[in-house]
Amino acid sequence: MQESIAMSMTQCFEVERMNRAIEATADPAQLQTLAKQLLHAWQSQRAATEWVMRQQQAL
Repeated sequence: MQESIAMSMTQCFEVERMNRAIEATADPAQLQTLAKQLLHAWQSQRAATEWVMRQQQAL
C-alpha cells in the first residue's frame, strides 16, 4: 500500500525556480523574507499531509 514518494515534474520545476531565486538574491533582508515564506509553506504542507493521513486512518 505504501507508494514511493517522488516529486512531480511540476514540483521539480518549482524547486529549480526557487533555487534560482535564492541564488539570485544578494540582499540579506530579501533572503530572510524568502526563507520565512518557504518555512511557512513547508510547515503548511506538513500540516496538510498529517491531516490527510489522519483522515485515511479514520476510514
